[in-house]
Amino acid sequence: MRIGLSYDLKEAIATQQAICDDACEEYDSPETVGLIASSLGAEGHTVVMLGGGREFLDKILHDKVDFVFNIAEGRGTYRGREAQVPSILEMLDIPYSGSDPQCLAICLDKPLTKKLVASAVVNTPNWLVISDRQDIRQIDSRDFHFPAIVKPAYEGSSKGIRLTSVVEDARQAIEVIESLLEKYRQPAMLEEVILGDEVTVGIIGNSQPKVLGIMRILPKQTNGYFLYTLEVKRNYMELVDYECPAALEERVLQRIQSSSLRAFKTLGCRDFARLDFRVSTAGVPYFLEINPLPGLGTHSDLVIMATKMGRTHGQLISAVLSAALERYPQCVCV
Repeated sequence: MRIGLSYDLKEAIATQQAICDDACEEYDSPETVGLIASSLGAEGHTVVMLGGGREFLDKILHDKVDFVFNIAEGRGTYRGREAQVPSILEMLDIPYSGSDPQCLAICLDKPLTKKLVASAVVNTPNWLVISDRQDIRQIDSRDFHFPAIVKPAYEGSSKGIRLTSVVEDARQAIEVIESLLEKYRQPAMLEEVILGDEVTVGIIGNSQPKVLGIMRILPKQTNGYFLYTLEVKRNYMELVDYECPAALEERVLQRIQSSSLRAFKTLGCRDFARLDFRVSTAGVPYFLEINPLPGLGTHSDLVIMATKMGRTHGQLISAVLSAALERYPQCVCV
């Protein structure tokens, strides 16, 4: 089968989106793209490199492919950017892996995602959305519990989430929010910090999705609140240990699993996803966010999790591809 690989390279857009130093954080490296291509090729498929942006548009119109393995994050700072490539593929009636445009657009919007997940009776920390400076006054007028963390409302890959994002009171929150509004040019979300463990969950499948693993992120040194911020992810080998399977009580693991599957289904995710939780000291998991287009590079959490669960990178890619192809039986015969 001829499989097109759609992706966005950091180097291809670095000059276009250099608003702040983490502008390209979610995009992929040539090494990651090459690794995925090798894993697909090892399955006997011919891989066609489609790239992203205008390059993708040109190639998808002229290079015949039977299926597209999509890891493209999209261009610009729009909250619907991850839906760009899947929307084009649907218009051209080309089968592809991963979630559909509606799901991808929803899940990049953190506040909207939390509303939908909360409606499915999944715990999530209290939050406020501040769209502009006029909204800042609501922080003082609302009974909001601190400490809290300030996040951009429409970003992934921990963009905008730094060690300085944790705030202890309304005054400090206002300072951080004002800076974020100016730098990221989008609403800010103020979210209550749940004191406890940081956990990430991988899911693969569709009609009967399965939890790939539950991984706990453990700080090598405890100094105040531990949050899985951008600085930690950039220096993960020095700062954290990954524990998978997570050594938590069985009842807690079951609650994390059921909450993960409920969120996955409620949001309409397909094929695979990764979800982040904080587990309180009482053992209650609180949903933070979901990534229906998680990284597949060597240093990505989902790949680390799969490795610790005994799967190679090739086996992980094969599992995602198999889940996607179940939705397109016509491709299996190609």
